[in-house]
Amino acid sequence: MSEGTMQRAAQRDHRAQRPRRARRLNRVVVRAAAVPVMLLAAACSSNSGSGDDSGGKKTPADGATASASASPTVQAARYAKLPEACKVLSGKTLGELVPKGTKSAKEGTSSDVSSRASCSWNSLENKGVKGSQFRWLNVSLLRFESDAGRGSGDEQAKEYYAKQVQDAKSVAGAKNTKSEPVSGTGDEATAVRYDLKKKEGSFKQQTVVARVENVVVTLDYNGAGLAGDKSPDAGDLAKDAKSAAKEAVAAVAKANGDGGAGSPASGSASPSKSASPSKSPSASSSKSSSTKAASRG
Repeated sequence: MSEGTMQRAAQRDHRAQRPRRARRLNRVVVRAAAVPVMLLAAACSSNSGSGDDSGGKKTPADGATASASASPTVQAARYAKLPEACKVLSGKTLGELVPKGTKSAKEGTSSDVSSRASCSWNSLENKGVKGSQFRWLNVSLLRFESDAGRGSGDEQAKEYYAKQVQDAKSVAGAKNTKSEPVSGTGDEATAVRYDLKKKEGSFKQQTVVARVENVVVTLDYNGAGLAGDKSPDAGDLAKDAKSAAKEAVAAVAKANGDGGAGSPASGSASPSKSASPSKSPSASSSKSSSTKAASRG
């Protein structure tokens, strides 16, 4: 075979191989292009699945929102109302404490008698040239509602009770101040006694502060011998004041059906529940009854 013939045969083989190489190259390109498409599809599928999972679980933000929306709860106050202040003591008791003033009852002013109430009596027994015996009696009742911001009615009453006792012990000008716990009168009770000299005479003051659940009862009782009559016995006055305070505390339970929201035997209030903002008086804004008593006579 001549050299020219061999060159032409080689050229034909080269031209025949071009289409085969082009077809292989196209197949490689197509396969390479398919890889990103498959990866993209897998990524979309993965994202879709993770979205479904998050829909079934709470994110930290969701938990914070749920926690913030939960309302705080406090123990419900046991007693929902107060008795009529001028009727917390029986006629017999009034006859013993204010013998000449059983009908002198004077109800204190209040914007809400279900939360704050008071009543006072005074008695002046004139003995002519021997002088006279003076008695003054006051009963104050303060009820506290449970409040999410201030706390339970019981806790507020405890704070006010402590304040009333302290006020009774620190009356300006008081002499021979003594205090003692009183048993069988509410959840806690304290009796404070002292002497207070005024221009009319020397007064023997008795203050009994008692707390029963969310209600605080403050009973002030004082006596004096005027115009030459002798001073009353402080021990007798104290005994009468303690007995009257116990009667006033019992009147609170009776006004609420002998047990308020819970039964007397349970010793606890009704189950905790969310409390609305309270309109009950603040202990810090209330003036001590014992301070008022010191100005009487």
